[in-house]
Amino acid sequence: MDAQSPWTLEAVQSLVALAKEGVPMSIISLKLKRSIVDVRAKLHDLGITAPAEA
Repeated sequence: MDAQSPWTLEAVQSLVALAKEGVPMSIISLKLKRSIVDVRAKLHDLGITAPAEA
């Protein structure tokens, strides 16, 4: 785990919604103000396949 703040329920819900819409990881990263590595790791933890980059 990196030094970023813990994921909030709201952030996780946003992450899941964006991923299911097929939003690219780079955009999710910007929207949630988290690194792509952090976003990818959280999706993996949740068992969600990361969307492909545009």
